[in-house]
Amino acid sequence: MKIDRVTLYHLRMSLCTPFETSFGRIHERECILLAVRAEGLTGYGECVADRDPGYAYETVGTAWHILRDFLVPAVMGQELTGPADFQARAARVRGHNMAKAGLELALWDLAGQRAGRSLRDLLGGARERVEVGVSVGIQPSPDALAETVDGYLAQGYGRIKIKIKPGHDVVETRAVRRAFPDIRLQVDANSAYALVPAGAPASADALLPLDDLNLLLIEQPLAEDDLWDHSRLQRRFRTPLCLDESIHAVRHARQALEMAACRVINIKPGRVGGLGEAVAIHDLCRAAGVPVWCGGMLETGVGRAANLALASLPGFTLPGDISASDRYYAQDITHESFTLNPDSTITVPTAPGLGVTVDTAALARFTVAELALEAPHTARHR
Repeated sequence: MKIDRVTLYHLRMSLCTPFETSFGRIHERECILLAVRAEGLTGYGECVADRDPGYAYETVGTAWHILRDFLVPAVMGQELTGPADFQARAARVRGHNMAKAGLELALWDLAGQRAGRSLRDLLGGARERVEVGVSVGIQPSPDALAETVDGYLAQGYGRIKIKIKPGHDVVETRAVRRAFPDIRLQVDANSAYALVPAGAPASADALLPLDDLNLLLIEQPLAEDDLWDHSRLQRRFRTPLCLDESIHAVRHARQALEMAACRVINIKPGRVGGLGEAVAIHDLCRAAGVPVWCGGMLETGVGRAANLALASLPGFTLPGDISASDRYYAQDITHESFTLNPDSTITVPTAPGLGVTVDTAALARFTVAELALEAPHTARHR
């Protein structure tokens, strides 16, 4: 397929409720939507980089620059055989996985539309429905957290993840476990702790009591670029540690498993550079008997559709942080709205490509900047 036009949309969307993690509290979510035109078809991709460099060094600003000046020129007017061809061309750009993943996703959408096959089928997915959970941000008090969790359980979510940070960890998790002794529960620290002396403000020793709370896993307690200290910490826990921010490629996943730095891996397509790398990590972990699950980045319907297709692969044996559309947005940018089934699953799209259509009126409402790039070297900016 030959790419003749790529349009970037910088979106800003209000969240239904504020979302707080160890690196901050947000009320709005920003991202980049890509529309890639080839052979009369338009494929959509979502770059999940946010406004601030909290979760990762990438931001909307850096991704816009990398897409505009490096990644889009690498494919504009070129004949591509598919998403893997793009990744080979993009290899000269070091890092910037979220920017790469956004463009790669649009190419997957195009590939599915051209072949008349869903993204689930292209990736080798096996499930019609994907088991999901919900991620709960840091709340003002343990009682408020338990009340919030109760609300999500009432909606039908069968697995709860709570965000933690120093000073908001064991007491809060105990409160939830005491209120709901039988739910599937896990925690996520987003790199907020370190292997420092016991009693220090951010000491990972503070998390040791979590081992008695029957958690599914403890996600990313230590630094975002660390594998070694996680391997030391995992030896002190019966509860599986799960790595998220530390895994950027199948190479990192292999190293983490070889040094026993974790017993579970969270796979986010944006973090690892796209669906192709995500599938490779899935295959590695499945061969090793290590469970994986699909993390979330507050995606719009475009990214959510892709996550559902990925999570339909057989190795995704733990519930994903995908959640229903209305968990995050009163209005999404797709006509399709993903809803929670009574069994805490969401149905995977089956139409060709991503299986969703973009609501152009909603897209216009949430767009704060737009850039159209055309072959050979023309552009319009709004």
